[in-house]
Amino acid sequence: MIVSPARAADAAEIAALVNSAYRGDTSRFGWTTEADYLDGARIDAARALEMIQYEMGQIILVLRERDDEQLPILGCVYLERNIIAEEPGCYLGLLTVNPKMQDRGLGRVLLERAEVFAREWGAKRMNLGVIQLRGTLMAWYERRGYRRTEIIQPFPYDQPGAGTPKRKDLHFIFFEKDLAPSRDQ
Repeated sequence: MIVSPARAADAAEIAALVNSAYRGDTSRFGWTTEADYLDGARIDAARALEMIQYEMGQIILVLRERDDEQLPILGCVYLERNIIAEEPGCYLGLLTVNPKMQDRGLGRVLLERAEVFAREWGAKRMNLGVIQLRGTLMAWYERRGYRRTEIIQPFPYDQPGAGTPKRKDLHFIFFEKDLAPSRDQ
């Protein structure tokens, strides 16, 4: 498996992959579905293209079986540089694996590579938000060293690109991980 920066030509495929993993009937093949509480697209190709802008301090990394841009994208993850508690950090989002290929360790591969990439950017911490109903996902991140913070943010009900909520009680719980190398490294 190879993880590499997405290209502009990947934007439509990334959008289709993310939407298939989180929304609609195809998302039910995997365990990352949000279909029970959100309708509509999670992302479109135009937004994916915006998120690929490496020079703007953000990037989408894509996972393929091997280093061949003609092969389908099996997964992706978004990183954005930010400042966390006055330290350089990264926000992680859109961690996605093809729903029919989940439970094969590909999400772990993407997460680990994203952490390496963030360290290369100089990030000391990684943070991410999870919808409060995603207990299995929160536990998955906790097993990978992320800890729950005190930060809770409401769901962006007024943002057109956020999807169509089926519930009025959605909010995000934030997690973070220290990316500083251990003393053993």
